[in-house]
Amino acid sequence: MTELNTEPYNGVQTIKNIVFPEELKYRSLLVTGPPGSGKSSLIRQLGGWSEEGYVDLAMNKWWTAQSLSLRPREVHLGIPFQNHKESLAVFEPAWIESYQELEIDFKRIANPEPKRYFFSVDWYKRYAFEFLLPPAEIVFQRRMERAKKRTHYVDETLTLQLSKQQRKVYAELAKYLCSKGFLVYIREDINQIPLKINPIEP
Repeated sequence: MTELNTEPYNGVQTIKNIVFPEELKYRSLLVTGPPGSGKSSLIRQLGGWSEEGYVDLAMNKWWTAQSLSLRPREVHLGIPFQNHKESLAVFEPAWIESYQELEIDFKRIANPEPKRYFFSVDWYKRYAFEFLLPPAEIVFQRRMERAKKRTHYVDETLTLQLSKQQRKVYAELAKYLCSKGFLVYIREDINQIPLKINPIEP
């Protein structure tokens, strides 16, 4: 992947015919990614919660949100962007209208405090984030076919450049959450080996 320094996991396990990192716990899994990346298909195959969740990453204590209590689950992310008061999902009209000018405001993303006491919750170990990030060209083709069925309004204004930018935003988020200590990994296709994110050498 061009945006991230990644390599395949060596230690893996298989859950319902899908390969996962060895350290992943089934009930910790949160699947995210841009529209058309295959999130719903993965959740259905796993037998997880099909109802989509939403998390605003700028919200105080987002990690305690009710939408994250049921897992494995597909989640959409509300993302803070510079010079924009409200967080946006990458399929919202306000993001689509200005996406070429918007940069993630990482300073506004809230993060849990480290585990301090024996009985306190270690939120960094509570969740495992799978970022589904197929090549933008593949997602674009999928969504163009899906648009013919008129089942997803988010496909109505689709362009390849838009698909590339949505993927870029999620790749940047994956790198950020990984740097903060969450278990984060990348997958380009449901049938491929997951990829771990390596730190960039200074």
